[in-house]
Amino acid sequence: MNSHEHVFDDRTPGVEEHESTASYLSYTVGLALAIVATAASFIVSQTDLLWPPGIPVGLIVLAFAQIGVHLVFFLHLGSGPDSTNNILALAFGVLIVFLVITGSVWIIANLNTNMTAVPMQ
Repeated sequence: MNSHEHVFDDRTPGVEEHESTASYLSYTVGLALAIVATAASFIVSQTDLLWPPGIPVGLIVLAFAQIGVHLVFFLHLGSGPDSTNNILALAFGVLIVFLVITGSVWIIANLNTNMTAVPMQ
């Protein structure tokens, strides 16, 4: 067996050797969709294509679309029974990030309230 035979062998842990790997077509489609989502976000933010108060909502929608493209096409996170552990790990990671961000905002808001100068009379 040659050492160069497994260079493009893209398998996650637990995937058997006979199972199919991700194809170049999958990566190409993912790249194209990621580029389209990125270009669309630049277009939305730099033009008057959307109603100005709707621009943040449009950018958030495009950001979630970008996350979905990366999860499906590059991280190979599917809805099959073999992806259950990956989905649970992703959900746990999202929970931890949410708790850290929410806790930080809560602490900073309380600090802002408690450190506000009392007006002198």
